[in-house]
Amino acid sequence: QVQLVESGGGLVQPGGSLRLSCTARGIISSINTMAWYRQAPGKQRELVARIRSDGSTNYADSAKDRFTISRDNAKSTVSLQMGSLKPEDTAVYYCHFKAWSIESWGQGTQVTVSS
Repeated sequence: QVQLVESGGGLVQPGGSLRLSCTARGIISSINTMAWYRQAPGKQRELVARIRSDGSTNYADSAKDRFTISRDNAKSTVSLQMGSLKPEDTAVYYCHFKAWSIESWGQGTQVTVSS
């Protein structure tokens, strides 16, 4: 089993920046995909960005050009640098890990964009 520990959420003004981090603990396969999802009140959980162990990435259209996902394979961490934040980015952000048949979710961290 893989446990995910997230940090970095909080309150930020529109146009501001935040950095989310997630550390995977347990037996980690070297081949895996880590991602950030988010869920706003009354909406379905959606993918924000995904990064594979080879460094390839995918972004939701809403995140392109504003967010950057990165990872440190040696430390089993994934980060999401968010910039130019908008009120519509307000949501609970979840870290996700998948390797073969193993899948884990973090507990979620709240990001609130408001003046």
